Formats: sequence, structure tokens, C-alpha cells
Amino acid sequence: MHAQAFKVGMRAPDDVSAAAELLDRNACQADHVVAVLGKTEGNGAVNDYTRALATLSFQHLLAKRGSRSLEAIARRVPIIWSGGTEGLMSPHATIFTREPDRGRPTGQKRFAVGTAYTRDLLPEEFGIAVHAQVAAEGVRAAIKDAGIASAEDLHFIQIKTGALTTERIAQARSRGRPVVTTDTYKSMAYARAVAALGIGVATGEIAAPTVVDDVIGRDFSIASNVASTSSGVELMNCEVIVLGNSAASTSDLVPRAARQRLRQVRAGPIGRHARPAPRDVRGRRHQLHPPHPGGRQRRHRRGDRRHHVLRVSRRRAPGTARRRSGRGSGSRLISPASRRDHLLLDADAGGERALVLEGYRRRIL
Repeated sequence: MHAQAFKVGMRAPDDVSAAAELLDRNACQADHVVAVLGKTEGNGAVNDYTRALATLSFQHLLAKRGSRSLEAIARRVPIIWSGGTEGLMSPHATIFTREPDRGRPTGQKRFAVGTAYTRDLLPEEFGIAVHAQVAAEGVRAAIKDAGIASAEDLHFIQIKTGALTTERIAQARSRGRPVVTTDTYKSMAYARAVAALGIGVATGEIAAPTVVDDVIGRDFSIASNVASTSSGVELMNCEVIVLGNSAASTSDLVPRAARQRLRQVRAGPIGRHARPAPRDVRGRRHQLHPPHPGGRQRRHRRGDRRHHVLRVSRRRAPGTARRRSGRGSGSRLISPASRRDHLLLDADAGGERALVLEGYRRRIL
């Protein structure tokens, strides 16, 4: 496995021109794309259409430029979006690719990516313990797909899962089945919570018997340090992306997790506690999901690059250093002015973690 990561900007939810440019100059191939993770300027709520529009736009691009059908891409390539960029960030996508090995593995652990899809859930299964069990099954499958042998080498796990709608609630009631909530917006929080718990079960951070309906959204001592979750009405299953290290990988990227409390995010290549790559390491550094910094942000416009972070106060970040099992407003993402480096900011209940991908070859993204 030779895994890579590419960041591209987006001028609109259906703008795939920067991704198309990557393909045009053979930086990667459409058939090698295994996942996309990004941010749109939608509202992040139940009625956010931008996520589905961006997903369909990327699916069409990959189908047109590669040999896979649109249906095959929809079943095998997780394309996960979080909506909402106001004042903090630039809409963009991170494209993960996996291609045949370049040379033989050296035994050194390098960047690996794995993906999985779960079965569709019934509306009455959303936000309860069975939802967490299904999520855990998907995470285990994605870990196996990535070839990651140890839980210590798991650095970041993203799940996109569904949400309830008025129609789905009515379907459950027609079968005489209750739902976790009749508030469609609140159902998104329940879905994120159980997905995070499912990740913790799959990684061994959480004992499976402790995940029962009564703790979901209530017992915040049950948490995962590697989880990031999102929800939306555009799907009914769990789509999983796993990032970590594998000795079977020949990638020129090496994930390094910085799990310390991150109190400051600045408009530079990386945050305060995530060390920069050594001087002899030339290439890209991608930082995934440091904490919500709190404080004040100012909006800056430079050409078409919107919502760059200029200044963040030094006030302590809210919440604790672990991903919480409930509540929150969805993943947020900061893109500094540098085209090489970007920050993904997770604002859910103060979840705080950073993942740095250190590149050994210089590429223009």
C-alpha cells in the first residue's frame, strides 16, 4: 500500500476544479482515490444540501476520470463532509489515495488509510446502543482494510452517519417502534455520540458492555481519543475512514499524533504543541482536528481564499482533551493562508487532538 493525502480548495460545494487539476497533472489517479474528507460552506444542519451536492460532484468526477462506475464509487469511497465555514475557515477537501506499493516495505511504519461501509440502519436503531455496535463493526473492518496491526498505531478515525427526518420517524412509528428523539436536529447529536462510542469499542478504549442506551449523551466519562464523528440526512449507514501507521505501507508520509492539550491555533503551518517536521524533512504537513481555540477570530479575504484565521486569543480551549460521547455542533475546520498546510478544527464539545502527516517529498498541492 502506498497512501497519499492531497488538499484542494473549493469555491462552491460543486467545485471540483482543483481536484480535476490534480488528476490532469497525474499527481494521483481517480481509481486510486479511496476517501475524501472535507468542509463545505453549508449550515451543517438537517437541511444542509451542500454535503450531498459536494459528494455527488466528487463521485461524478471520479467516475468520469476513472474506470469505476458511479454506483461502485458510492458504495466503496466514503466522501465525508461537515457543513459550516463562517468566519473561520476555507471550504476544501482532503483526498486520500491508495495505490500499489512503490518498492518494498522497509519495516518502518508509514501512513495507511482504510475505509468501510456498514449496513443501513433502521430509524428506530439510530442513537441507541445497536447503532454503536454497527459503528464498531465498521471501524474494525476499516482497520483491517488499512493493514493496521496495533491500536497504538490508530491516530484518527472518522465516521459519517445518518440522522432522523420526519419521514423516517413516521416509518418507525408505522411499525410501532419508538425513536430516540422526535427532534431531528437533536438526532444528529445522538448519532455522533453513538458513532464515537462505537469507535472507542472497536479500538479497545471502551468496554463494549458499558455502551448501553442510558449512557449515551449522559455519561461523558466514556470517550475515545481518536474519534471524530459527523451526521447528516444524506445517508442511513456509517461510512468510516481510518488513518494510522502500518509496517506494510510504503507511503512517504508518517502520521504522528500530538495528543497534548492544544491551547492555541495560529495562522501558520502547525499548532503550538504539535512539533514541526525536522529541518531535513521537506514536504507537506497536514494537521487534523486540533481543538476549538475559543477567543476571537477575524475574517480575512485574499482572492478566492475565504475565512482565513489571522488571530486567535490565548484563552484556554473549552471542554476536555477527549472526544466526548454526545453534544456538539459538528466538525469545524481551519485553513490558514498556507496552501501546503491546513488545520481541521473539531468543535464538538472541545474535542482536542492533532494529527500531523510529515511528508518526505515536496509536492505542490
